[in-house]
Amino acid sequence: MRPFDYKRAERLEHAGQLAAAEDTLAIAGGTNLIDLMKLQVETPATLVDLNHLPLAGIEEHEDGLRIGALATNTATAVHPRVRADYPLLARAILAGATQQLRNKATTGGNLCQRTRCWYFTNTDQPCNKREPGSGCGALMGRADLHAVLGTSEACIATYPGDMAVAMAALDATVEIAGEKGSRSVPLREFHLLPGDTPHIENVLEPGEIITAVTLPTPVGGKQIYRKVRERSSYAFALVSVAAALRMEGESIAHAALAFGGLAHKPWHDPRIDDLLTGEKPSMALFDKAADLLLEDAQGYGENDAKIPLARRALTATLIDATGVSA
Repeated sequence: MRPFDYKRAERLEHAGQLAAAEDTLAIAGGTNLIDLMKLQVETPATLVDLNHLPLAGIEEHEDGLRIGALATNTATAVHPRVRADYPLLARAILAGATQQLRNKATTGGNLCQRTRCWYFTNTDQPCNKREPGSGCGALMGRADLHAVLGTSEACIATYPGDMAVAMAALDATVEIAGEKGSRSVPLREFHLLPGDTPHIENVLEPGEIITAVTLPTPVGGKQIYRKVRERSSYAFALVSVAAALRMEGESIAHAALAFGGLAHKPWHDPRIDDLLTGEKPSMALFDKAADLLLEDAQGYGENDAKIPLARRALTATLIDATGVSA
């Protein structure tokens, strides 16, 4: 780890000013950032500590819920309102990392975590995300955990988190503050696909800080988080499916699905939600949903199996959510 300066932000405005400086990164729980600093993947000249800002609350917001950026993953997962109205979120958080990490990891930091691509975390390997223009080693190399949707010739890395996948299905909104004022961004639009600039991973501008995530009015029904991984704990998703479905009679009245492990961001395809809504569930309908999800999927050798795996994971999730017999 390289030497760095440490500054503590006492006010939100102060945090934005400090974070806008060159070679400066904000730190909250540090569960991802410190690891990357040890590997010298991240080498900030200055760290700005956000932990003294009043951003750890979880409170009612209109008919939904507002989760502060400094709320820990544990605090969010065990919150009574989350468990009652947004169980999908609690299940996704508990599917990630370990209890010790969840005790430190924060909402804002979780959204900003970086990929676990082997080429990104090894500084002797080419990686456009770490060093723009150096190439993507995964394209012709080790790609078993890599993306099959939304990729580019510059990057096929995946977003590694679970929490954001659930929040995408729940149609959450990210609140952001900076020197130019405050703004809100749908979580589904917060993360970016790689294109030609895989090192730009989200919409945050220099000096901007996540202050909270808001969840809308709960929709009821069945909420499921299915995570397929190589081992039963402390492993990143090969494929994950977050689903919030509500039945009315024999038809699907509301459907919202998001996927992890498949792309550079939590993947939400509104066509799938539209296809399912208003229809009577059936295996034929679920096949059509999988066809839509995977129509542009591309494997890179080692990760080819993700494509049929995603189909099976989606189908199994929809069966559980609707009660249809396979």
